[in-house]
Amino acid sequence: MVRASLMLLKDAGRGVCKSLSQILVCPLSKQPLRYSEETNSLISDAIGVSFPIKDDIPCLVPMDGKIIEADDMPKTDGAADLSSKNNQ
Repeated sequence: MVRASLMLLKDAGRGVCKSLSQILVCPLSKQPLRYSEETNSLISDAIGVSFPIKDDIPCLVPMDGKIIEADDMPKTDGAADLSSKNNQ
């Protein structure tokens, strides 16, 4: 177990290593997380929550998550459709 964890975290100095980011999911929605270099956090686009990375360790405790403002969220096709319907 420890050996596997060390292998996954060996590239942690450069953010979250690729193999670890493929395994981690949002603790609330169970959907994939996206790494943001700008904020050094993992973002759940499904529910709009950002989880911090402290000392190269992702903090995925639900209480550590912060709600992202609507302006910071990337627009999906569904969101674009809704905004165009609201403008009509």
